[in-house]
Amino acid sequence: MNWFDALIMGIVQGLSEYLPISSSGHLEIFRSILGIDLEGSEALELVVALHVATVLSTIVVLWKEFLPLCTSFLTFKRDANTVYVLKILVSCIPIAIVGLCFKDFIDDMFGGSLTLVGCCLIVTAALLAFAYYFRGPRRSVKYGEPLLPREHNITFRDAFIIGVAQALAAMPGLSRSGSTIATGLLLGDRRSEIAQFSFFMVIIPILGEALLDAVHIFDGSSAANSIGLVPLLVGFISAFVVGCIACKWMIELVKRGKLIWFALYCVVMGVICLIY
Repeated sequence: MNWFDALIMGIVQGLSEYLPISSSGHLEIFRSILGIDLEGSEALELVVALHVATVLSTIVVLWKEFLPLCTSFLTFKRDANTVYVLKILVSCIPIAIVGLCFKDFIDDMFGGSLTLVGCCLIVTAALLAFAYYFRGPRRSVKYGEPLLPREHNITFRDAFIIGVAQALAAMPGLSRSGSTIATGLLLGDRRSEIAQFSFFMVIIPILGEALLDAVHIFDGSSAANSIGLVPLLVGFISAFVVGCIACKWMIELVKRGKLIWFALYCVVMGVICLIY
């Protein structure tokens, strides 16, 4: 892989990690388009660099919200921030089970299949469209006014269900952010909270997966080839910069309820993958 390929892959990761279009699916698509064939430690190095970059972009963009959460949780304060962190931990239970027990099976069974990516992109589109047209229980604020969606704060039950959606999105092409945000909207959670919660809840799984991959790289269980320092830096920086932009953009889009356009995009890309 050269630096230009790494640049493209970093841009794709930064955009697709936050936009509801599936980062894993689009990485597979662009690997096929660019003719990138990485094996062993080369593939792991790229995955670790891109994922850590997007996690860092989440922390940077949401720093004002992230720091109080860490402070309260690490100092054992019994406040709303600690409860919020506990909800995030609850949401991570399903993906932890999938990652520890079924990761290798998923990688072997579904990795590299554009047919599966296409099908999952269409499923993502259906989920986004359903969340757009069905927004949970509705109520009237005042007599004579149109019905408005009833929204509430994320509960522990909601957090676990959203976590299940995240675990199902382990398949390439099924968008993690799209699945979790759409599930939150269907549960009636506040638009102003669900995107932020979706981005926070992925930090622990991504860092955990990156740590496991890093262990495989350094213990010699993967091939000895290296992708190279320059491509790694280019991929990392491009994923971080684009991730910061996409994270801010996605939060605003969720608040405005504009996800239906991503559903149309996922349908088109899904059909293209199936034809290809």
